[in-house]
Amino acid sequence: MMKQIVLGSRGSALAVAQIELTEAALAAKCPGLETRREIFVTRGDQKLDLNLLRAGEAGGKGLFTKELEEALLSGSIDVAIHSLKDLPGNNPEGLELVAVLERAPVGDVLVSKLPGGLDALPQGARVGTSSIRRARQLAWLRPDLKIEEWRGNVPTRLRKFGENADVSAIVLAEAGLRRLHYALDFSTGKLVCESGEFCATSLLGKLLPAIGQGAVALQARADRAEVREVLAQINHEPTMIAIRAEREVQRLLSGDCSLPVGVSTELNGDRIAMRGILFGAEGRPPGEGTAEGHVSEIGRVAAELVARISPLA
Repeated sequence: MMKQIVLGSRGSALAVAQIELTEAALAAKCPGLETRREIFVTRGDQKLDLNLLRAGEAGGKGLFTKELEEALLSGSIDVAIHSLKDLPGNNPEGLELVAVLERAPVGDVLVSKLPGGLDALPQGARVGTSSIRRARQLAWLRPDLKIEEWRGNVPTRLRKFGENADVSAIVLAEAGLRRLHYALDFSTGKLVCESGEFCATSLLGKLLPAIGQGAVALQARADRAEVREVLAQINHEPTMIAIRAEREVQRLLSGDCSLPVGVSTELNGDRIAMRGILFGAEGRPPGEGTAEGHVSEIGRVAAELVARISPLA
């Protein structure tokens, strides 16, 4: 029986919130287990000059995960806590995605200075995002928009947005806003944070989310049975089923977190339904499609989805 478990993470406000969620889950299921934190700075945190909207420039594989995975392999930490959408499709040899926490809302949020959402943005409005997936979907829906690189942690992005009068909107993940306990209310269309009050509109019906969006991933060494035993107690199985299907799509596409693909997954009893969109060359229409089946067939369902969204890419 383990007496202490060492958790490794990035140090942003959102990453710390994810550590706290993991610690709370462990405390509930393993009350005698002590936890210790180790904080890491990743290449993605350091290289703020990298433009994540240009595929390939940033070396997306492991941009926000490599240092944590190296610490796992060396044994200096027992568990790496990631935003699952940052994980490449394949784990490094010797590492496994052992557990996930219950998934938060998967949608994106348009944070703007004027009400009315995406359709109400002025012609040629400037919109900030660091996600190539969001950028390509926004440009497909509104070709007139000027999509700009907008990096930094969530509080930094909101502060910059409040200070920049020329940018009409930015796009952020609802999961991050909720986990940071910002006052987000779609019924009033408002987001209240340290930087002020902004308009906020859910984009869930317009943009498909990233693979793994809203999920917290707990990664460990494959040969650490005692760690796997502990993490199995806090694994949220419905989330894990959906994540396995989405990561199989990612693996089949040989993708990383910079791939311009969006996937939504719904579980209904023992059935799984997936919808996807994949962008290829600039100016060409994306490939779109759906696939569904029994939860025991997630490999087949993922493969069908990839086949349906790939031809037009």
